[in-house]
Amino acid sequence: MNENKLIVDLRSDTVTRPTPGMLEAMYSAKVGDDVFEEDETVNALQKKAAAIFGMQDALFCPSGTMTNQIAIKRFTNPMEEVICDETAHVYRYEGGGIAYNSMASVRLLYGDRGRLSAELIEPHINPDNVHYPKTSLVVLENTVNRGGGSFYNLDQIEPIYHLCRLKNINLHLDGARIFNALAESGDDPKAYGRMFDGISVCLSKGLGAPVGSLLLGSKETIYHARRIRKALGGGWRQAGFLAAAGIYALDHHIGRLKTDHRNAKTLAQTLVNLSYVSSIMPADTNIVIFELNQRLKPDDFVEKLNHHGIKCNTFGNQMIRLVTHLDISSEKIDYTIDILKKLY
Repeated sequence: MNENKLIVDLRSDTVTRPTPGMLEAMYSAKVGDDVFEEDETVNALQKKAAAIFGMQDALFCPSGTMTNQIAIKRFTNPMEEVICDETAHVYRYEGGGIAYNSMASVRLLYGDRGRLSAELIEPHINPDNVHYPKTSLVVLENTVNRGGGSFYNLDQIEPIYHLCRLKNINLHLDGARIFNALAESGDDPKAYGRMFDGISVCLSKGLGAPVGSLLLGSKETIYHARRIRKALGGGWRQAGFLAAAGIYALDHHIGRLKTDHRNAKTLAQTLVNLSYVSSIMPADTNIVIFELNQRLKPDDFVEKLNHHGIKCNTFGNQMIRLVTHLDISSEKIDYTIDILKKLY
C-alpha cells in the first residue's frame, strides 16, 4: 500500500490539471459562438498560434487526432496514399481514421526511432501509374511518441521538404509535442511554417491545457479545414474558456519544458543501472521507454508500481513508458527513483 500517499502519474503528459493561473484565465475569458467565428478568445488563440509559426491561419479543435485527420482529408483525395513511419500516431492511434475519413491508403516506412529521411521516402513515392494510388501526402511526427520522444531538427526536415516540393506532394507535421522538440533543437518555429503545408499543435500534452489542439496552415487550408471540422462534429460554441487555457499555456508553459526533459533524463539514468531493465531508449525529451527483462511480466510491473502510488503504462512487448510533465515535481522524481531501486 502507498503509505507515502504521494501519487506520481507518469502515464502521459495529458493527465495534468490546470494551474491556478490557467484557471483564472479560463474564468475571465471573453466568449462568443465559435461556429459563427465570434468567440474573441478562440480567435485570439488561433491568431497567436499561427503567428508563432509564421503561418497564415489556424483552427482550434478538440483533439490532435481531429487536427491530424482534418489535415489528411484536406491534403488527400480518395484512392491516394499517405507516407508515414510505421510508428506514426496518425496510423497507430487514430482509430483507422485515414481509411475511414479520407479513404486513402498508407505506405509505412521504417525510420530511425520514427524519423524519416528524404532518402528513405523517395523510393516509395509511387509513379504515375493506374495500378498505384497517387502519393499525395507525407506525414512526419515531432516528437515521436514511440521513438521515446526522439525529435527532428530543421536540417533533417529540409531535404524532405524539398523532395515533397519537387514531387508535388503535401507535407504535414503531427506536432503533438512540437514545443518539446523546439526546446531541445533551438530551431525557429517560423521555419517550420515555411516547410509544412499543415502543422498540428497539441495544447493538452506538454503545455498542460485541459483540452485542445490547433491546425495551422494557409488561409485556404483553414477555410477547407473549418468545413471538414464541421462535418466531423467538431464545431463548438463558447470554446473561449478552453482557448484561454491554450493562450495561457503558450505564454507560460513553453519555457519550463526543459524541466520535464531533465526529469526524464534523471529517470533514464536510474533505469539504465537496474538489473530488471534490459534496454532503454535515449531520453531525448520527456518520454522514457524501457524494456523489462523476460522474467518480468509488464502488467505485474505496472501493478507493483501502482501499489506505491506510481502510475505508468505498458507500451508493447516487455516495454514500459514513463512521461514527465508539469505536475511531476522534483520530490515526485526522487520518490519514483527510490521505489524503482527497491522494487526488485
